[in-house]
Amino acid sequence: MANKVTMTQFLIEQQREYPGTSGTFTLLLNDIVTACKQISHIVNRGDLIGVLGSAESENVQGEVQKKLDIITNEIMVGALDWTGHLAGMVSEEVDEPIKIPAQYPKGKYLVLFDPLDGSSNIDINLTVGTIFSILRCREGVDPEPEDFLRKGAEQVCAGFVLYGPSTMMVLTTGHGVNGFTLDQDIGEFILTHRNMTIPEDTSEFAINMSNQRFWEEPVRRYIDECVQGKDGPRGKNFNMRWIASLVAEVYRILTRGGIFMYPYDTRDPKKPCRLRLMYEANPVAFIVEQAGGACSTGRERMLDVKPESLHQRVPVILGSKNEVERVVKYHLES
Repeated sequence: MANKVTMTQFLIEQQREYPGTSGTFTLLLNDIVTACKQISHIVNRGDLIGVLGSAESENVQGEVQKKLDIITNEIMVGALDWTGHLAGMVSEEVDEPIKIPAQYPKGKYLVLFDPLDGSSNIDINLTVGTIFSILRCREGVDPEPEDFLRKGAEQVCAGFVLYGPSTMMVLTTGHGVNGFTLDQDIGEFILTHRNMTIPEDTSEFAINMSNQRFWEEPVRRYIDECVQGKDGPRGKNFNMRWIASLVAEVYRILTRGGIFMYPYDTRDPKKPCRLRLMYEANPVAFIVEQAGGACSTGRERMLDVKPESLHQRVPVILGSKNEVERVVKYHLES
């Protein structure tokens, strides 16, 4: 363990830079870490314990739930509701805010989370993850939905965990982005990726090309230019990647650059966008910006979007700054 920094040590050392802090925030993050360790264990065991496959139910978005969607949601809630650090929670899997049981004290933070992002990939053994966002709240209150509806710029922390060949947590508290790898032998997350940064330029894009006929013209224009490669107006070749797991896409961009898009489309007027603002787009936008990248709806900086509902969907364009700005420019010109 010589020279290895655990996440607990990292958080405490950060806390010491701000004298007078109570330590509650660090304890809350440790509770989230504990939940994610449990989820990692369950995900890794998979069919050995019968947790794969459909639960034959739907969540609030009308999406078919996997067994693990329900199990991981229960793990997150069970790890956080008793601690006294939270005033309330929001989960992708639950329609209304999750209240803190009356027998427990209420804290000054709110947590919003997607307990298992990319769960459609779980049955084929591809990377899935957990995404979370932390907001401040008036201490000791029962928060209303409006208390959660805050711009992403107001987040005090955001992170995601990847459950892949190794389990990794990527975290920002507004002072850069750091990555931690779970050492299964000792049960601790170890700092392995300090000060992660996204290159401003890239030659790699990620988008679901099967939806091309539903895109707006600015996105069509950008992708057409990428596909034309050296023979087109960009004068260079691009590679395409598509994993269909937001956490995996964002992690790849954090490690080697790129642009990821799940844009507005015209397929279903009731669901013009795929990703949720509060517990998917906002936390990854916070992380991406802290790493030197950019995140936009195409027409507005993601962290400036004023939420209208807990499960609001938004178009997402994120990654290497110069490429995101190019797509935004095309939207403004349209």
